[in-house]
Formats: sequence, C-alpha cells, structure tokens
Amino acid sequence: MSEPMSISGSLTKKDLKRLTGTTRSGTVGPTTVYYAGLTAPIISAGVTVITRAQFANAGFSTYWIWLLSAFVAAFAGISWYLIFMRWSYRQTHGRSEELAEVTRLDITEEALIVRRGYVVSHIGWRAISELRRGRSFLAIIIDGSPTLLVPDHWFDKESDQRQAFQTLLEAKTQL
Repeated sequence: MSEPMSISGSLTKKDLKRLTGTTRSGTVGPTTVYYAGLTAPIISAGVTVITRAQFANAGFSTYWIWLLSAFVAAFAGISWYLIFMRWSYRQTHGRSEELAEVTRLDITEEALIVRRGYVVSHIGWRAISELRRGRSFLAIIIDGSPTLLVPDHWFDKESDQRQAFQTLLEAKTQL
C-alpha cells in the first residue's frame, strides 16, 4: 500500500488555453458545422429562385438565366457558410470556476480525488483513459468527466515531485 500523494493549485488563463487545445480538436463544434452545412444549401436554393425570376423578367435567355443563377446561388451559399462559421468560433476558454477555485488532486489507493471549492469528485482508476504529457502540463483524460490539467507550475519547479506524481498516476491507471 502506497502513501497518498497530493498536489494543488489554480489554473491561469494560459493553462485554460492549454486545456482547451488539449481537449478540443477544432475551433468550432460539430453542431456548428452541422447547422452551417444545413443552412447554406437552403440559402443557395432560395437565392436561385429569386435570381432566376429576376433574370427571366429582365429578358435573359434560358442558358444565361441558369448559369448566372447558379453562380449567384453558389456565392450566396459559400458566403453564408463562411460567415456562419466565423460567428461560431469559440472565443472563451474553460469555465469560470476553473480560475476562481484552487484545485487539489489526491492520489489514494481507491481513486483520484479532485477537490475544487466545495465539490469533491472521486474518479476511479479505470475511468482514466489517458495521461497526455504536454510541454508544461499533464492532461488527465477521464471517461465521463472533463479533462483535468495539472500544470508544471503547481510543483514549484520540483521536477522530482512532478515526475513522482506522474509515475504514481501511471502506476495506478496502468497506462
């Protein structure tokens, strides 16, 4: 039986950006891509109907009506898609409590215990699916829970303590 090990600290805004970069694969979510892709063809179809009617009223031949309507509709759809995607970029990183509260991690025989403010979470060792080492942090990927970020600055430049913490985590999770 090993002794419990603890580490605590607060995340900085820079840490939250690292956390976001570690957990997100893109700058927009899948729902945004879905709705942008869904609405762009609808807008294109609507613009096609409107421009086709306008060109027909202007006396254009059938060939030019279809060609010009297709171009205008394509540009309208692409423009809407690009505008929608830009509006949907995720601007903020993390959640408010991650900057306001000190996080404490305790490694025990039974679980990884996470304390933030008045909330205590017991994370079973089998729930930890990955330990991802970054340049200045350790990301703990947990099934069914948000990723935990352990920045190196929590160890106050004690690389031996940081390595011991990571080694103990690896041993407990068998990763």
